[in-house]
Amino acid sequence: MPWLLLVIAGLFEVGFASCLGQAKLTEGATRIAWLIGFIACLTVSMLLLYKASQSLPIGTAYAVWTGIGAAGTALVGIALFKEPTDFWRLFFLFLLIAAIIGLKAVSR
Repeated sequence: MPWLLLVIAGLFEVGFASCLGQAKLTEGATRIAWLIGFIACLTVSMLLLYKASQSLPIGTAYAVWTGIGAAGTALVGIALFKEPTDFWRLFFLFLLIAAIIGLKAVSR
């Protein structure tokens, strides 16, 4: 269960970063709505990270949480914000995802 909470927390981290990306592209009430989404995702992400870290080593939990957030946000950037998809960028994203899986595999 703590691993599932951690993965969900990482996905909410992707959500709050994506909301920030959208907020900078908008104005007025729409920007405020994206910032409210940012605060909501941030709050849920932190609470789930806290809950998961009660059962998992904090170093592992934090590394996996940030890794999911970084990889997920980069993939959202590619899909929604038309960020570059050159070989090296995709190669290192793959390595990041492999490292997250590796941490899960060697953690107790």
